[in-house]
Amino acid sequence: MSETKGKADINALMQAIPYARYLGITVDQRGNEVTTVLHFSQQLIGNPVLPALHGGVIGAFLETTAIAQLAFEGGAGPLPKPIGLTIDYLRSGKPVDTYGRAEITKQGRRVATVRAEAWQDDRSRPIAAAHGHFLLQAADDTTTS
Repeated sequence: MSETKGKADINALMQAIPYARYLGITVDQRGNEVTTVLHFSQQLIGNPVLPALHGGVIGAFLETTAIAQLAFEGGAGPLPKPIGLTIDYLRSGKPVDTYGRAEITKQGRRVATVRAEAWQDDRSRPIAAAHGHFLLQAADDTTTS
């Protein structure tokens, strides 16, 4: 029962992020695996000659994937804020749906490090990868001495 609740909460979170809603990002949660989906739309094309997805769209998708994973594992509370994000563009994104997964590689009380990958047809051939640091809302931030 909590899995259904978690899925609804993460999808509601995606709808609460304006650019995630605009890009058409949804979340597919199965058990404790979270996969984000960037549903293809013609407005996402950056280079119509190839055609290829816009690099900014891919970057925003990877950032959103990392935030979704942090929110899923961290539960309710304020959204993590990106401190820094590095994106490696590995190949052109084709005009099809794109999938993403993230892994929290280190989590402290205030900062988390996350690695995310995006792929299309074959998960073993990612189109982009990101490595980022995110500021978390610590539970004792409201406490004063």
